[in-house]
Amino acid sequence: MKKVAFFDTKSYDKEWFNKLNEKYEFIFIEGKLNPRTAQLAKGCEAICAFVNDDIGKETIDILYEVGVRAIVLRCAGFNNVDFKEAYGKINILRVPAYSPYAVAEHGMALLLTLNRKIHKAYNRTRDFNFSLSGLVGMDLHGKTVGVIGTGKIGKIFINICKGFGMKVLAYDLFPDKKAEINYVDLDTLLKESDIISLHCPLTEETKHILSFKAFEKMKEGVYIINISRGELVESEALLQALSTKKVAGAGLDVYEEEANLFFEDFSNSIVNDDVLSLLVSKPNVIITSHQGFLTKEALKNIAKVTLENLDEYFDGSKLTNEICYQCEESSNKKECTKNKVGRCF
Repeated sequence: MKKVAFFDTKSYDKEWFNKLNEKYEFIFIEGKLNPRTAQLAKGCEAICAFVNDDIGKETIDILYEVGVRAIVLRCAGFNNVDFKEAYGKINILRVPAYSPYAVAEHGMALLLTLNRKIHKAYNRTRDFNFSLSGLVGMDLHGKTVGVIGTGKIGKIFINICKGFGMKVLAYDLFPDKKAEINYVDLDTLLKESDIISLHCPLTEETKHILSFKAFEKMKEGVYIINISRGELVESEALLQALSTKKVAGAGLDVYEEEANLFFEDFSNSIVNDDVLSLLVSKPNVIITSHQGFLTKEALKNIAKVTLENLDEYFDGSKLTNEICYQCEESSNKKECTKNKVGRCF
């Protein structure tokens, strides 16, 4: 039975992987993967990692030294992986889609909660305070939502917004010309949107796509929703925009410096992150801890596809969900052999 080291393990991971697993011996490790913990994978040919694990050069070198030859990511995002260092050493596989509905629906939940002050009303009525003062929202019907990123999640979010009778503007570096989506340039989206929602991956082009300059171009009283990657938003710029009331509210399922914070309990600790502390303290900011994916359907799909990725790797089959840096850089695919033999190397 093949051994697989499973990093950053949570109870819901164990539940679904143990329920569906029949072939592998999982070594569940609570700590995140990084250069200090990589040695724990000794004796394993593969590891399973998550979105905030450190899969940089040093980690990859250590994993390779101890015999790891495959990393299966139980997530879609991969900006935490040093692909150039991994190429030729360790095959990288991911779960490209598990439930885009889960993430898109969570984005709308954040928007509805922010707009109608559901979080405030909940806290008040628990104290038998039934005052409506300060709970005024706005009709979403007829408002303009700007969607940045029109992949699977972005498209589903667009459909949800259309169901509310909202006008949709979209921006994408690679627009889907076949889709019935009203694409505009980024400046137009920033200037005309009442709500801006982020659904794009983190790349060099999209990092801080919402910067100080971007916030200056927005309408007064815009709502910001980020359920994609924290570094898409320049946190200090968001803080300033909230303070000047340029931004009426922000719903964040991700945060720029979340890697060592999210998915853990710090309720009895002092968190030394002044920006996060200020964001949490604001009544018009809702932060959830990267839970957009957290539905039964998504967790089941993540476990199912991850196990299929492991099967393909150990069977010597074509790796359907493998990625490498040549796959992502269209200008340089000379070394990637996936199209020929089904594996990147």
